[in-house]
Amino acid sequence: MTTSEQATPRKRRMPRAERERQMMEVAEEVFAERGYVAASMDEIAERVGVSKPMLYEYFGSKEGLLVACIRQARAELLRVTAEATAAAANDPETAFRAGLVAYFRFAVDHGVAWSLLSSEAAVVGPQTADEVEAVRQQQTNLISVTMSAYAPEVAQGALDAFAEIIVGGCERLALWCGRRGDVTPEQAAEHIMRLMWSGLKDSLPAEK
Repeated sequence: MTTSEQATPRKRRMPRAERERQMMEVAEEVFAERGYVAASMDEIAERVGVSKPMLYEYFGSKEGLLVACIRQARAELLRVTAEATAAAANDPETAFRAGLVAYFRFAVDHGVAWSLLSSEAAVVGPQTADEVEAVRQQQTNLISVTMSAYAPEVAQGALDAFAEIIVGGCERLALWCGRRGDVTPEQAAEHIMRLMWSGLKDSLPAEK
């Protein structure tokens, strides 16, 4: 058989969903390393191994790519915190601590990128700022709904206020932990528990 008659191996075409995930993973790395303004679509495309027009075809713009990264991380954050809380649903203290540990572990895994988003979201554009706020809102909703199951007699407005306080505190503490680099997710969760649990447990029905 001559060379011309030999079959040329065909490269496997990557499915669109897999390619999108790859692009977002690389983009998150570049945004974290360079900052959003300094990050270039050229560098992201080169690292992924695709053309820059393909990035625009998938995401529309650099901000569209950033928003997609945040949206993907938001879904993952909700999954890990909801699963951790549900796994300990029989005991409110254990459930609260498990959700906190999951949150701070996620912050470690995405530390540099989430620090970037917190500091630059307001200057990137309204779409990005809205997406970052949606991350906060989904967590406050999760906490409020979880607490309402344990404390059905507490007014919903109070539960919503508690949830906002917890999420705000966790966000700032995660940034502080990221700057220090020596605080484990378990230790971070314990800081929140020591400060907040004594007040939260007073809202729970007394054990019979």
